[in-house]
Amino acid sequence: MKKITGAKIVIESLIQENVKVIFGYPGGAVLPIYDELFKQKKIRHILVRHEQAAVHAAEGYARSTGKVGVVLVTSGPGATNTVTGLTDAMMDSVPVVCLSGQVPTHMIGNDAFQEADIVGITRPCTKHNYLVKDISKLAGAIHSAFYIAKNGRPGPVLVDIPKDIQTFKTIYEGKKLTKKISFYKPSLEPSADEIDKAVELLSKCKKPIFYVGGGVVNSGSKASNELLKLMKKTGFPCTQTLMGLGAYPMSDKQFLGMLGMHGTYEANLAMYNCDLMICVGARFGDRITGKVSGFSPNSKKIHMDIDASSFNKSVNVDLTVKGDLSRILKLINEKITKKNISFKESKYASWWKQINIWRSRNCLKYKQSKKLIKPQYALQRLNELTKKFSPFITTEVGQHQMWAAQFIEFNKPKHWMTSGGLGTMGYGLPAAMGVQIAHPKGLVIDVAGEASILMNIQEMSTIRQYRLPVKVFILNNNYMGMVRQWQELLHGNRLSESYMESLPDFVKLAESFGATGLRVENPNEVDDVIKEMIKINGAVICDVVVDPAENCFPMIPSGSTHNQMLLGPNDKVDGEISEEGMVLV
Repeated sequence: MKKITGAKIVIESLIQENVKVIFGYPGGAVLPIYDELFKQKKIRHILVRHEQAAVHAAEGYARSTGKVGVVLVTSGPGATNTVTGLTDAMMDSVPVVCLSGQVPTHMIGNDAFQEADIVGITRPCTKHNYLVKDISKLAGAIHSAFYIAKNGRPGPVLVDIPKDIQTFKTIYEGKKLTKKISFYKPSLEPSADEIDKAVELLSKCKKPIFYVGGGVVNSGSKASNELLKLMKKTGFPCTQTLMGLGAYPMSDKQFLGMLGMHGTYEANLAMYNCDLMICVGARFGDRITGKVSGFSPNSKKIHMDIDASSFNKSVNVDLTVKGDLSRILKLINEKITKKNISFKESKYASWWKQINIWRSRNCLKYKQSKKLIKPQYALQRLNELTKKFSPFITTEVGQHQMWAAQFIEFNKPKHWMTSGGLGTMGYGLPAAMGVQIAHPKGLVIDVAGEASILMNIQEMSTIRQYRLPVKVFILNNNYMGMVRQWQELLHGNRLSESYMESLPDFVKLAESFGATGLRVENPNEVDDVIKEMIKINGAVICDVVVDPAENCFPMIPSGSTHNQMLLGPNDKVDGEISEEGMVLV
């Protein structure tokens, strides 16, 4: 076999990993790799305008397909600019492989031009990382990176490749014959004893609730299908986290709405009052639990997850079931069938009666003005007018993100992409770009705020270059809305630096990037503008001018429990809270 350069090994390794798309930005330390990219036609390169956006685009690509997203950046600032995206992928368990250039091996540690210890910098925010100092280990590092990124709990892996390693030569024997340089072997099979105990707890409860997270989405369609089977066998109610939306059909009558800080009244109170909580692929994040000491205080808890490090981390549970969720759920379904366990409706009738009483509050209701567009109304109409297209929705971060989670209906996984754990403003536009690359004929919409969209607005240039028909739906309230809401409710209405008084004209901004700009200010014109946005065969920025004073409810104030929700503008944080969760003024 003929020796080839490290740069060619990189490309050949990616081809053997079945990589079709790379998101990247060239620089001196990766020019040998870019030279090899130029010589081949199997991998498409998407030139972003900022390396943070490259990772978010790779995240969107990965989350909407289940494949590994791939990023290629240069050394120094090129690599450090990926840190936010890598941390975002780490928090939300997204499989990404980032290849970064590095100064030549003999210059490492000498403060060379565009040198940064990216392996040290990213150690806390990647699942694993490599610095390749030996050409013979380059292929092994790349193939190991893909294995680690997509197996077990998914996450980002970085491979740092010095420039001289890219020019040195060695023999590449292909993926099958390349020795991985990793001892990572996640266990996927749950124990039979854990399955038995889980089934026993399911059969004995009277007030159960399924608490479903993004792990079900990550586990793939088999997990979602097995979850649906289990839900129909048991007839139990279900709530989902922000990251889990779509894992179980939101239109189904057993779904109670999203859980947590801006979750529904019925979901949060069912969680608070249940006697059995079945956590499937979630990690008990603080935006879900609220005050931990008051989280679901009278229930037994089952935690099913592939990652043992999540067990008993913030909330102690009665039973942990470790393994791949599709396998866990399948075994539970089989055990229920084998034991001929029936879940009689009469046993749970009083529980469902109570849930329906909570549901009757209609906690997401709002009063639509004749003059001002309510953001909830805009998203309801967006949902209604796009559902037949089965759109892919990405979001930025803020009020608009929570309203989108509340008012847009997802009935299958991998159609909802948002930044959950890190809460990254600027995520939505590049993520939408990645989703559109993966699904060129799909309707891809970034639900944005006027503040968040400016964080990575330069990616409109990338969207133009590749003629991507991404739609940006801005809920423009002239404020950093969530910051303003917290300042109003929790900080005496002292609106410190949350007003955006120098916003661009988004219609003209869209046009400057070769896109179409639309604006709507009248509630009666919302439908027509949404229809026009969908009809346009190209990129669109739709500026929806909404009520600047509207707040996102329900809301659980930080440090409060699920039965201490604020349901509307008349609720006060310092009021006395009744047993059923209403704040008494």
